[in-house]
Amino acid sequence: MSKAMSRIEQPNEIRKDHNPLGSEPIGKLLKAFALPSVISMLVNAVYNIVDQIFIGQGVGYFGNAATTVCFPIVSIVLAVATLIGAGGSAYAAIKLGEQREEEAQHTLGNVFVLSLISGILLAVIGLVFLEPILLLFGATDANMEYSIQYASIIFLGLPFSVLSISLSNMARTDGSPALSMYSIVIGALLNCILDPLYIFVFEWGVAGAAIATISSQILSAVVLLIYFWKKGKAMQFQRKYMRWNPQIVSSILSLGISSCITQSAAAIMQIILNNSLVHYGDLCEVSGDVALSAMGIVLKISMIIVAFCIGIGVGSQPIMGYNKGANQPKRIKTTYVLAITSSTIIVLLGWALCEIIPEVILKLFGNADANFDAFAIKAMRIYLFGIFTSGFQIVTTNYFQATGQPHKASILSMLRQLLLLIPLILILPQFFGLDGILYAGAIADISSGVIVLIFALKEIKKLNAWIASEENKQL
Repeated sequence: MSKAMSRIEQPNEIRKDHNPLGSEPIGKLLKAFALPSVISMLVNAVYNIVDQIFIGQGVGYFGNAATTVCFPIVSIVLAVATLIGAGGSAYAAIKLGEQREEEAQHTLGNVFVLSLISGILLAVIGLVFLEPILLLFGATDANMEYSIQYASIIFLGLPFSVLSISLSNMARTDGSPALSMYSIVIGALLNCILDPLYIFVFEWGVAGAAIATISSQILSAVVLLIYFWKKGKAMQFQRKYMRWNPQIVSSILSLGISSCITQSAAAIMQIILNNSLVHYGDLCEVSGDVALSAMGIVLKISMIIVAFCIGIGVGSQPIMGYNKGANQPKRIKTTYVLAITSSTIIVLLGWALCEIIPEVILKLFGNADANFDAFAIKAMRIYLFGIFTSGFQIVTTNYFQATGQPHKASILSMLRQLLLLIPLILILPQFFGLDGILYAGAIADISSGVIVLIFALKEIKKLNAWIASEENKQL
């Protein structure tokens, strides 16, 4: 019997020795992969939350308005980094499941090169066109100086930011989800130490917050670079695997496009949202800067809630991708259902807190006037009213990405923000003023949730048919 035939006839035994993704209990695997991913996503959200808290305490809501203006930069970086990192992770996981380790190695090399080039290009473009970009993002005369201070420093750190995000995805697929977590956690700890030091002791204001942020991103990137140079398991940096491979690059971009669309839509949405908040806020007693600052806090709170869902979805990707390549549909379904259940339970808890005690949450971001507090509480309750649907939406998009269905993943990625939220933000304020922006968030979440649920139920039926087919072959 040939080696190839032996591999086909005894896939489980061979893969069990080679990679636990094909044999370990799903609950144990999902916990091992999702927990570090959740922590990583939470810590990533904390980067922005910590800045908002310390800037709110040390500078005031004009400083927080500046970070809201600059928030599309974060979404753009995530769009590029997840296009490369999530796509590369999904493709490498499938290749590892097919026992094609050399192609996975080549994928890592191409991910590194793409990330480095992309980060440098983003930094150059941002610094050259800094002021026009900030005006596009919704900067006002009152917060422009703060926005320039913050954004100019953030742009300088973009190459490291893109590298840290993309390589953390690859580390999970390499069987080191804990390292992916640690690289971000140690960066966040550094950020938490440097933020109060730079803002309150050195009195550097929003510039200090930006310096603390890029310092932590540099540290995270360095940790991951050292890992892949020295200690990678299935994948390590090797010069011969860094040569441009059009077929691999095409596969990376194809599988990562859904994640890119999600974050690109977030950036477009944020730009439109910022400008709408300023415009309609100035037309009423709230004021544009108050609306901008308050909504910035609400969005950061939503990042914390959604971080759990993204972490579980991202953590489940290597498991589903590997078992797609290994032709084990039962393990794919078990992972998918467990991930949806876990993320939905968690997001329901976060949603309940936002609806019941928004004033308690908002106190973390400093004391403002009654006008600010009233609008911020109202914004949190209405805008986040439909966020409870995020759990199964995010996991389902990750499922399609992990199992090599980029078209469906792309459609679902565009659905909530690009196809629903942006038009609603443009239309509803025409009738309801500033409140229309708040209603747009709730309506978009619930509507997209219903559509994604239909996709999910159809996919479960397909998985059941695949499982039945595999079981019949074994009879």
